[in-house]
Amino acid sequence: MTKITIAIDGFSSTGKSTVAKQLAKALGYVYVDSGAMYRSVTLYAMRNGFIEADCFDEEGLVSQLEHIKISFKFNEDLGFAEVYLNGENIEKQIRTLEVSQFVSQVATVSEVREQLVKQQQNFGKDKGVVMDGRDIGTVVFPDAELKLFMTASAEKRAKRRYDELIERGDDVCYEDVLINVQTRDHIDSTREDSPLTMAEGSIKVDNSNMTLEEQFDFVLKHSEEKIIEVHKKKRH
Repeated sequence: MTKITIAIDGFSSTGKSTVAKQLAKALGYVYVDSGAMYRSVTLYAMRNGFIEADCFDEEGLVSQLEHIKISFKFNEDLGFAEVYLNGENIEKQIRTLEVSQFVSQVATVSEVREQLVKQQQNFGKDKGVVMDGRDIGTVVFPDAELKLFMTASAEKRAKRRYDELIERGDDVCYEDVLINVQTRDHIDSTREDSPLTMAEGSIKVDNSNMTLEEQFDFVLKHSEEKIIEVHKKKRH
């Protein structure tokens, strides 16, 4: 069967990564978490003193981009690929609220976006890929056969993120998580370089009141229909 490119965009904490992983597994596709790549750069910046409290040394970070190597390795026990920064597994370290507080700021840096977009496009050159992020359908894969846009209310997303962090053992309060979600929404939607917008031709998925199963069934149905449609077109 013909393979396609599936681009999943949307606001933070809408479950993009969760459904993208499920979809890639069901279709036998490669999954790439573009958000994890930006989080990796953010973690690198924090570890190397380019981000401290309210100070962000943008030029310092840009000067080190060539030293930031990001890769994904499939973990059979977990059933998905984990992210590595310069050979170190940082899957857990990049999911903290501290990293979340700075990742949208780092993602506004044009040089960072340019570097990561190149890597992301290389991941998808052979089709059969599911990628989620903020600008996948608009910038990374504008010609993707299927584009999905995930959204939900800020309150619903904050509650999901809060529950996830608490379950991990993080010491956070709901109000801080909600403020973080709202702040990231504003930064992502108003940045000059590749702002978060719904790509033309996207299917909107408002999962405010969807269960995970309902959400997965919805996107799988549209994915399978698109694959069949593209396959038929290529045969003719």
